This record gives sequence, C-alpha cells and structure tokens, in this order.
Amino acid sequence: MYRPFLALAGLLGALGVATAAAASHSGDTNLGIAGNFLLFHAPALIGLSLVPRSRLITIAGFVLAAGLALFCGNLATRSFAGHALFSMSAPIGGGTLILGWLLVAATALFTRRT
Repeated sequence: MYRPFLALAGLLGALGVATAAAASHSGDTNLGIAGNFLLFHAPALIGLSLVPRSRLITIAGFVLAAGLALFCGNLATRSFAGHALFSMSAPIGGGTLILGWLLVAATALFTRRT
C-alpha cells in the first residue's frame, strides 16, 4: 500500500463532501462540479494506493492530484472569489487529469509484473 495516495484520497473525499454540501446550500454549479470531481477521484486514488508500486503509477497518481488541484481549484476560486485561479487553469487542469488517466492506462500496458 502506498500511504501518500491513501492519505490524499481521504483528503479528496473530505473536500469533496464539504464542497458538495456548500454547493447544495448555495446552488452554485461550479462548486457542485468541483465536489463531484473530488468525490469521483478519491476512490481512484484508493485503488492506486493498492496497486504494486512502480514509477509510472506513482507519477500517474501525482499527475491526477495536480490536475484536480488546478481544475477544482479554479472552479472553487470562481465561486468564492469571483475570478479564475489563473488564466487557462481549468483547461490545463482538465488536460492534466486526462494525462493522469492515460498514465494509469500506460501502467497497465507497460509495467512489468513482479
């Protein structure tokens, strides 16, 4: 088990629940999307924490986390501050999430069994 991914999954789950609750009380669509993304990716990181460690799966997990920080951070900043995190942060975050998932797939295809 890779503990950093498990800890990160717990944080994502907690943030996802808090963000979804805030969205349900405020009716803010951006917060709802951010909460969903956080909650959808928390179990994925739990799964990655259980995969035998390789350099590629470790990179994939951290790339997913970075993509979530950019994408969800942008949506939350738009909701709370009224402006973007920075220009193009949501598309960069979304592209980073896609890259992270492609790295997960690459792990299945290119990592040797031990």
